[in-house]
Amino acid sequence: MAGPDPAELRRVVDAFPATLDDDADRVDDLLDGTYGRLTREWYPELAELTEAYGDREILREDVLEHVEAVPSFRLSDGAAPLPEKRRALARADEAANDVTEIAGWYATLRSMLADDPEDLTRVERLLHGFGYVLAHGLFLGASSPERIVRRLRLAYRSVGVDIDDTDSEAGAERTTFTCPYRNVGARIYGEKWVCHEKLDRVDDGYVTYLAERGIDYQRPRDCDSGERCYSTVARDGPELWWPKTAPAELGALS
Repeated sequence: MAGPDPAELRRVVDAFPATLDDDADRVDDLLDGTYGRLTREWYPELAELTEAYGDREILREDVLEHVEAVPSFRLSDGAAPLPEKRRALARADEAANDVTEIAGWYATLRSMLADDPEDLTRVERLLHGFGYVLAHGLFLGASSPERIVRRLRLAYRSVGVDIDDTDSEAGAERTTFTCPYRNVGARIYGEKWVCHEKLDRVDDGYVTYLAERGIDYQRPRDCDSGERCYSTVARDGPELWWPKTAPAELGALS
């Protein structure tokens, strides 16, 4: 099954660099409360999820959902930079080493949870390749998020997925749906095993294909008890935020 070695993941999570020293309140003020939410709320839950993953109570997908929902301090509005926010991040970085260190730690954590082709089983690699090949036909001639998401919803429906809701906001097309296979193998592998750890490998093929064409497809996330999920399609843009973006990167981008 796809996912990092539990012991290695725990080692990385335990290396969280926040010290919560006397500078924490100043850094938190500069980052509009993001630092406090990350260190006091988000991280303790991450530690609990890591333990549950190590005990095989949850899947890699559950940990990844939480990691992607990290509190964020926005540094741009789409492609447009937010100068005041960038200056605030620079001042926070001067006040505490944690700011840069957390960004590096977060990058390591994200890379551990991302799919590594060498870690996938042969079946999972075949599913990824199948999705990539299928995408060439599925999205042929579609170049906008609006047209792509219509094709994607058609693909969902063709395999029995129920579309519960659709929404469009700020250039992103969102689809909420229910996976009909959530209970297949649930007793042995858990509710999300088929819908996410297996069928999502096909979606990863779509992700690869669309990313090569400047489209950001965020495959299914945030499933409530393994039932309702959502995915988004948007024009890929250089939106920046901390901790995904380290302070030093802003100097290189300016």
